[in-house]
Order: sequence, then C-alpha cells, then structure tokens
Amino acid sequence: MSGKLKTSKSDLVDHLRHAILTQQLAPGADLDEMSLSAEWQLSRTPLRDVLRQLAGEGYVDIRQNRGARVAEMSHRTLRDFFLAAPMIYSAILRLAATNASDIQIAALKDAQKRFKETLRNGDIAARALANNHFHDITGQMAGNVYLLPSFQRLLIDHARISMTFFRPRDTETARNLDLASQQHDAIIAAIEAGDADAAGELATAHWNLSRDNIEHYVMPRGLDLPLGTTG
Repeated sequence: MSGKLKTSKSDLVDHLRHAILTQQLAPGADLDEMSLSAEWQLSRTPLRDVLRQLAGEGYVDIRQNRGARVAEMSHRTLRDFFLAAPMIYSAILRLAATNASDIQIAALKDAQKRFKETLRNGDIAARALANNHFHDITGQMAGNVYLLPSFQRLLIDHARISMTFFRPRDTETARNLDLASQQHDAIIAAIEAGDADAAGELATAHWNLSRDNIEHYVMPRGLDLPLGTTG
C-alpha cells in the first residue's frame, strides 16, 4: 500500500473487490476491521457500510459477533458453482441479446479490447479481472433483478478459480484463452444481432471451455470424474 490517505468508501470497496477477486485476500480469510479502519481513515459506521455492500454483492460474509470474512470456496460452494453456472450463463446471454442497448454493446466491445490486451501481456490477475468485467456487462445487459445477483456471485468465484488454477505460459491454456477470446467476439456479434438462440448456444460452448480448463488443472491425470455431474 502507498502512503496516500484512503478516505473514500468507494475506494475501499474497489480495493477489497480487487483483493478478493485476485486472491490477495484468500477465501474464508477474516477481515481485520480495526486495521482497515485505521489504514483507510474510516470510522466504524462507514466501514460497516462498505462491508454490508460487499456482503450484498457476494464478496464477504458478515457473521454476528464474529466480524466479516471473505466469502468461502468450500466443496459445497464449488459443487453448486459447477451445477448452476451453465444454466445461469445461458439465461444471462439470451436475455442480453434481447435487451442490450447500443451503449452497453459499445461498453462490451471496449471490455473485449481490454481482455485481448491482457492475453498479450500475460498478467493472470489482469486477465481474470478483464474477463470478469466482460461478463459483468452481459449481466447488466440482461437486466433481470432475479438473475443478476446469482450471476455476479458466479463471476466472483470464476475469477478466483482462474487465479488459483490457471497457469501462465502453458501452451494448452494459451490456446484455450485464444478460443475464449474468439467466443467473446462471437457473443458480441450474437448480442448485437439480437440473436438469443445463438447467444444461448455460445454461452454453453463458452462454459464448456471454461469447465474443461478448470478440470484440466484440478483433476489428477488419469482420473475421469467430470465436475458438474450430479452422480
């Protein structure tokens, strides 16, 4: 941290989001409210406002009489992640193709440019955050008050999983990331054309690629037990 005073609640929100997504703050880690209050020059009330906002977004859990901690990634949450992700991603992209505004489409194209830049510089954290931003915009496009909170929670864990398991300078990962970027371009085209069916199909293909990437790094070689199954 620099010596610059940090007094803005919004700055602290952004800082904690970044630290959680990039696993600078590990899943399940306790948040030292006294240290945060002193470092960011915030009294208890605005600090609690920050933590409540982050809890509402799915970044932290607030436990009565035990303080706040970073949202966990347990066996149960990861199982739920793999079961729910394909359904939610598909619904979000179908709605995005139906509801997206021209301004949102322009923002999505800008986000894709940023994502491509991160592929060139090889920064895993920057790439995870850029991918998160791309998909967050599709969630805003969908405009569904019931789906959006679940989708944003998925994006948090997707970014954290990426930080944990994806390896830099791995040839297969590089190929898959290039394919993911191509799928991003196709998603933009489907949304811009208002083609909900194509967007839904791309959501499935994009999720399958992501799932395969994760399985490649979390499953021991020779162990054929696909994640995301209910059996």
